[in-house]
Amino acid sequence: MAAEKPSSRGQAWFCTTGLPTDVVIEIAEMSFHLHKFPLMSKSRKLHQLITEREQNNGAEGEEEEIEEVEEDFQHIALPDFPGDVEIFEVAAKFCYGVKIEITAWNVAALRCAAEYLEMTEEFAEENLVARTERFLSQSVLRSLRETVRTLKSCEDLLPMAEDLGLVQRCVDSIAVRASASTDLSSLFGWPVAEGGSGRSDAKLSHSAVAALWNGIDSGIRRKNGLRPTAATSAVAAAATDSWFEDLATLGLPFYKRVISAMKDKDLSAEVIESSLISYAKRSIPGLSRSNRNQTNAKTSSNAVAAAPLPSEAEQRELLETVITNLPQSSKKSSSSSSEQVTARFLFGLLRTANILRASEASRTALEHRIASQLEHATLDDLLMPSYSYLVETLYDVDCVERIVSYFLEEIEERLALAASAKDDEDDDDSEEEAAASSSCNDKSKLLLVGKLVDAYLSEIASDANLKPDKFCDLALALPDHARVFDDGLYRAVDVYLKAHPKITEEERERVSGVMDCQKLTLEACTHAAQNERLPLRAVVQVLFFEQLQLRRAIAGTLMAAEEAEGHEEEEEQGVMALAAGERREGGGWRTSAAIRENQVLRLDMDSMRSRVQGLERECSRMRKAIERMDRGGAAGGRGKLARRFGCKFGTQVCVSHHRAVVAPRKS
Repeated sequence: MAAEKPSSRGQAWFCTTGLPTDVVIEIAEMSFHLHKFPLMSKSRKLHQLITEREQNNGAEGEEEEIEEVEEDFQHIALPDFPGDVEIFEVAAKFCYGVKIEITAWNVAALRCAAEYLEMTEEFAEENLVARTERFLSQSVLRSLRETVRTLKSCEDLLPMAEDLGLVQRCVDSIAVRASASTDLSSLFGWPVAEGGSGRSDAKLSHSAVAALWNGIDSGIRRKNGLRPTAATSAVAAAATDSWFEDLATLGLPFYKRVISAMKDKDLSAEVIESSLISYAKRSIPGLSRSNRNQTNAKTSSNAVAAAPLPSEAEQRELLETVITNLPQSSKKSSSSSSEQVTARFLFGLLRTANILRASEASRTALEHRIASQLEHATLDDLLMPSYSYLVETLYDVDCVERIVSYFLEEIEERLALAASAKDDEDDDDSEEEAAASSSCNDKSKLLLVGKLVDAYLSEIASDANLKPDKFCDLALALPDHARVFDDGLYRAVDVYLKAHPKITEEERERVSGVMDCQKLTLEACTHAAQNERLPLRAVVQVLFFEQLQLRRAIAGTLMAAEEAEGHEEEEEQGVMALAAGERREGGGWRTSAAIRENQVLRLDMDSMRSRVQGLERECSRMRKAIERMDRGGAAGGRGKLARRFGCKFGTQVCVSHHRAVVAPRKS
């Protein structure tokens, strides 16, 4: 049988052995012209079909129709054959004794074809069923990547692959192989250099490949306790990424079963999260706004034919599956449970969930997850467009407000847990230190979120459809200790008042009331005192607290002057004593120089004291003028105040992104 030379001609496949073919097997649109005896020797099903045809044709007995009967006898159709034409071609070659190549991509289809054709050991020794089972157990199921590829090929072989247990065996093998390692660096311990892959092997250095024996990690370095080199770490990272990419090619039903099996094996959260991220980025188009162009470029340049984009319903189901299977972060710890799922990725999921109109439970779970690491978010992450026709604002302000409220709730829960732990275990110093560290982390996170919210308010304040109530609710959502200074909040208020000039005076006062004038820096106070957009009450408060700041500064200066004077007297006494000693030694010229320097310092202190007293008198006049203006309540109080002190302030603009005050250009 070694002389057979199969060949394809159009829609027909011929086995040229020098003998005429006597049977035609039709698979889909291809006709296989074969010989019945090699097929009957390996396949019980084909043996029965050919035998039945011979018996039926022998019962006819009419010599004039022998040729037509033989013509009918040669055709056997197998419409429900599992697999495609190529799989039957491999099975036919196996029947002829030709050497066949079994790979991870075709072993499942060959196993189903062998089961369909009944090519079992009971019918013939070393048949195709035993051959494929041996390859599965000895080659495929021992490698994680090969198992993923075989599982992917089973998607077109249902339900036979499920009935034969191929799907469940592959799923269990993936979970076992993945859970056999505890860290990502040693997760992939099987051959790296795949024949014909060429994806990442060319990028690996020679030293990195040489670290593996015959393409297999021997594990000697781990046994010796030595740390892996950068080259071996690069090999492990490339292998892990390759495995994640292969797993991301699975359909959603199989992928859900794999993730469920991984969870049953108590696989680490980092591996599951990394796999979910890779699967989501590959399967959900437009998940990351910054990587859209890169993804499109990779897709267009990929030599492998890309799968068709899933429908909106399939994308919604896929997205909800990813969200549901994300490991939950622990509320007892102030740090996130894993660094794999970044805030940017979570915001991308939330943005896509809003577009696809995912379930309310999925969006709420995402918002809670984002709140657990809100301090790592950026302004670009918070700027989520509003996709609802019922919302008039440009950005989804309600979503951000909910995330901030969840963030504050988590901080309160951690504080309550820390307080209860402190009450229960007063003698445990480690618990107290942990609680103090958690409280310090929460304070730093709260300050970061305060700056982020102020920047977000400054960005959305220019939206003409943003109502004053919505602006004030978000500004007042954070507690007072979330902001050291209210300069960022003042910039947001200034931008809002500039973009909404037609709001009422009551709304103007409410918007300006969200900031604490006591927490404005001197620079912000100077700008606010000249800001014509602020209501009069806010300007008076700014001036009043600016006066308090000046008074504190003056008091501090006086105290510093008194302390300096006391030190000066002590220093003078020391100088006099030193001068007396030096005079006894003949150094009188040094004493006279020290006395002159002391007199100069005394004159400087007297001039400083006179200037401070002048500032006190000026502040007293300002306070009386402000009290007189409050009692009068006149609308032109600001102009009178300016004329009273002879101040002429030019118009200035508060830039929302800079703390500096910018003066207008002169034409």
